[in-house]
Amino acid sequence: MAGIAPDNVEEARHEIGTDSPAIAVGRRKKSRSKSWRDKQRVFYTRLLIPSLVLLTLITILPIIYLIGTSFTSWDLSRPGSLVFIGLDNYVRIFIRDDRFWNSVVVQLKLTFLTVPPQIITGLVLAIFLKERIKNTWLIEVSRSVFIMPMVIPPIVAALIWKILFTPPVSILNYVVTHLGFAQLDWLGDPDLALVAIALATVWEFFPFSFLLLYAGLISMPHEPQEAAMVDGASRWQLFWYVILPMLGPTLSIVVLFRLVDSIRSFPLIFVMTQGGPGFATEPTNFYVYTMAFPFTYVGYSSAMIVVVFTFTMLLTAMILRNIKWHRGVEV
Repeated sequence: MAGIAPDNVEEARHEIGTDSPAIAVGRRKKSRSKSWRDKQRVFYTRLLIPSLVLLTLITILPIIYLIGTSFTSWDLSRPGSLVFIGLDNYVRIFIRDDRFWNSVVVQLKLTFLTVPPQIITGLVLAIFLKERIKNTWLIEVSRSVFIMPMVIPPIVAALIWKILFTPPVSILNYVVTHLGFAQLDWLGDPDLALVAIALATVWEFFPFSFLLLYAGLISMPHEPQEAAMVDGASRWQLFWYVILPMLGPTLSIVVLFRLVDSIRSFPLIFVMTQGGPGFATEPTNFYVYTMAFPFTYVGYSSAMIVVVFTFTMLLTAMILRNIKWHRGVEV
């Protein structure tokens, strides 16, 4: 080792294979640690295989089958109709089917009438519960009461609201007539039927928004709010400039779930209006159901499902991108 500078001793030992005992032991430990991590990775991967197989069977394969069916003229009432027709179903959807586009308009109206009120109601109740109620027992009771509509089966909720909106037995009409107004045909009037569906939807699903937003509020750090109050911020400024931005990711998740749920709303419409009067309350998913089962146009309804599914995935990707932006994560 003569003639080698002290700083290069370890490098020279490494080159001639004469590492110090400490370095050799460290390398062996590192090698064993890496080998153990590799074994763990392989073990955990094997544990995932049954779940991946099940996911493939119940999700991925049906989607592939659905996409394949959308290129056919399959009609359950006509044997031998499973014939490949290319893009004819999609051309019909986008160019020739006015009823489909009416269902899209109805869906947009229903989304606008249900999603913002659910989020606003949930946020107001979450802030009220956090800021105004300090008794632990009362908080637990209030949370239980607020989530009751969500735990009721959708069919039962639809029946409750159908009774409330049916004129001969409607409590709402009883109140309206005693206030001096004319009796309303909630489910028979094209202008009111969608509003009735929206009221029932908001009542049933606002607890979801409430639970997530309440969890987001109680998990916030107190330091930014205290600093804003020390700086003289009003309650409105505290909410708008501090609480709401910090609640942004949670709000985005709530919006995502409520938008997706509004696209696949079905039980309330099926029980209360059957898409009527006319097509006034027929959103896209109910139109797909009508074409697939009463009319047995499986190929055409599959194409509509693919269109709706693609739009939903794009919408989900946009909202998830917004969530990552809120968290400062580079996409």
